[in-house]
Amino acid sequence: MLHAVRADGRSLTDALKTRAAPTDARDRALLSELAFGAVRFLPRLEAITDQLLQRPLKPNDRILGSLLMIGLYQLIELRIPDHAAVSATVAATRLLERPRAVGLINASLRRFQRERAALLAQVERQEAAHWLMPTWLLRRLRAAWPEDWEALVAASNGRAPLFLRVNRPRISTDAYAAQLAAAGLVAESLPNQPQALRLLEPIAAETLPGFSDGLVSVQDAGAQWAAALLAPTSGERVLDACAAPGGKTAHLIEQAKGQIALTAIDISAERLEAVHLNLGRLGLQARVLVGDATQPEPAWADGPYHRILLDAPCSATGVMRRHPDIKRLRSDKDIAPLAEIQARMLETLWALLVPGGRLLYLTCSLLPDENEAQIAKFLKLHSDASELPLPATLGVARSHGRQLLPREAGPDGFYFALLLKR
Repeated sequence: MLHAVRADGRSLTDALKTRAAPTDARDRALLSELAFGAVRFLPRLEAITDQLLQRPLKPNDRILGSLLMIGLYQLIELRIPDHAAVSATVAATRLLERPRAVGLINASLRRFQRERAALLAQVERQEAAHWLMPTWLLRRLRAAWPEDWEALVAASNGRAPLFLRVNRPRISTDAYAAQLAAAGLVAESLPNQPQALRLLEPIAAETLPGFSDGLVSVQDAGAQWAAALLAPTSGERVLDACAAPGGKTAHLIEQAKGQIALTAIDISAERLEAVHLNLGRLGLQARVLVGDATQPEPAWADGPYHRILLDAPCSATGVMRRHPDIKRLRSDKDIAPLAEIQARMLETLWALLVPGGRLLYLTCSLLPDENEAQIAKFLKLHSDASELPLPATLGVARSHGRQLLPREAGPDGFYFALLLKR
């Protein structure tokens, strides 16, 4: 799975889907820890591997480098006994049908054990290895957040907390917190977000009390702001563009107590399956269609809509702790094309909004090109658009909109701008 990210440019989520999950819960947890952890520390692990290998691996043997990094991650970051980590990693060369590499992997890991302090000190002098971030992204974060970039990087390299969204039409937040307590789970409420809870010890979603009955969903607290800010009311037509996997779709319907006509579109039919599953589990109804938000089609562009949510495709730099492969899969040259897609979506959807209607633009990006700069350009082009104020409790103010910054034990990084069509 690590090699699928490194060599093939696949997302870690997709790579995980191609493997049958172990039946034992502890093995599933270890699998996830090894895969996500190794990707999170990839710049450092690659730098160490380069030091350990005397010559570059042949193209067909590059998977051995990924195997070596899995072993190094165990030695550096996990509590697995060193001898067990080395033994299992060496044995895996035979599973990869490369028995001649046994000596190479064994010698490399043994050398790291002997020279650990010196090797780590050496790679720490490399900027990407030290910050666990590609240099292009460090440059952009320093420019955008000169006072906060170090804290942003630290939070983005950490572990994401588990936030829950209580289905308040079905059960109160206090009552659900009591169910968690009865199950031995401790949760904290969040200020200004009455439906949100933070679970202190993350567990699998399907093991949550009442999950299969639709009492609760797993959703980052930052993403939960979307429904509250758009605030659809009874009888309104609402469009959720780029809706998959459906967390915000469901929250909009929950908040309006099912009294809105919501259309959810996404360009990916496969990803829309998750929307159907979420709505079905929660007992909610919506019109769910395949659609490209840059190209209106009669099936869904049958406005006018009173409220539109545009959760625009972006660099996802605000959610790197949940998706550490973003640091590998994104590049500096991706930002301008993404900004162009966002601008086209804004143009398309603005035409579908009724006068007096509202459009909430949001991304999970930390980069101004995709956020306040995008909104500034849009407002210059549209005299019928004005920006509405957002709560002062929501992140930090930008020249346009507000930005939630990832923080330890806090929500992920999201940008919000609320536009009124005059």
